Amino acid sequence: MIVLGLDTALGACSVALLDDGKTLAHAHRAMLRGHAEALAPMVETLMREAGLSFGALDAIAVTTGPGTFTGQRVGLAFARGLRVALGKPAIGVTTLDAMAAEALAKTGLAWGIAAADAKRGEIYLGARSVKGETLLTAELIAVESAPARVAALAKLHGGEFALAGTASEALAALLTQAGLQPVDSLLRQPDAIFVARLAADIGGEVSNCPPPKPLYLRAPDAKLPGGPW
Repeated sequence: MIVLGLDTALGACSVALLDDGKTLAHAHRAMLRGHAEALAPMVETLMREAGLSFGALDAIAVTTGPGTFTGQRVGLAFARGLRVALGKPAIGVTTLDAMAAEALAKTGLAWGIAAADAKRGEIYLGARSVKGETLLTAELIAVESAPARVAALAKLHGGEFALAGTASEALAALLTQAGLQPVDSLLRQPDAIFVARLAADIGGEVSNCPPPKPLYLRAPDAKLPGGPW
């Protein structure tokens, strides 16, 4: 299955093309803004490098959030356009799942935490196992509440765990003080390779996936005219 992976939800713009798990082409740029201008040219270059037409795609995978209001919508709008134009399924993957999956692949540990800075003294927190199980569905919590939440997971799944995301450094200090054993993967942003991999893991059920929608764990400060998207 050929999957195009996209991520624009946080502080990077990332695209990847995978064929049955093999990476055909990949690009990742750190950026806090400008995703809308960067995404289409990056995808065009990706397809050209791989020597494939868009019609060769079997599915499009895109991060749904949590992330920035504008960043989330850039990737989702692009994926939606391809879904409609090509008649191919689009699959949503959370930024936290993508980061946790990469952290597990990098560290070889059995389970991992992804923590993204949500500002205002809060973080987006999620956890998954190396077997692909969701151990903690993405949620928004106060930073000081995170050690207790992670400690509960550690009792069930083991003391040592991988850590990824923009809140990793601050959270690692708190977790260590609480007697926990985080292993910082040094990963701070999602990568489209793992967005595509997680989508491909769905296998033959991709055609039954509902169209991806933005995952908002906090009401956005920005408001669009005309109601919800």
